[in-house]
Amino acid sequence: MADTPEETAPQEPGPDPVNGPFSHVPIEVIISVGKARPMVGELLQLRGNSVLALDQKVSDPVELYVGSQLIARGTLEELEGGEDGQLAVRLTEVASRPEPR
Repeated sequence: MADTPEETAPQEPGPDPVNGPFSHVPIEVIISVGKARPMVGELLQLRGNSVLALDQKVSDPVELYVGSQLIARGTLEELEGGEDGQLAVRLTEVASRPEPR
């Protein structure tokens, strides 16, 4: 039995996400460094130079989000060659992409 052209034709590669039509569209990535849960009264008392303690340490991983979707985790570091004190994130884990439907 001979193969039909549909069965033997090579599959065309899918769109290239790196060089696709949206590759130069800017997107906002939010870096979450921690959370605080003050009482409303404590929050209302905050003034300039107040300190609000977070649930994380400086050495703890941070999370990167696009919208509400977690896309990666990493560690904060000072950017070399940038402005003094400019922060950057070194990625340590990238979330897996969902399979296309």
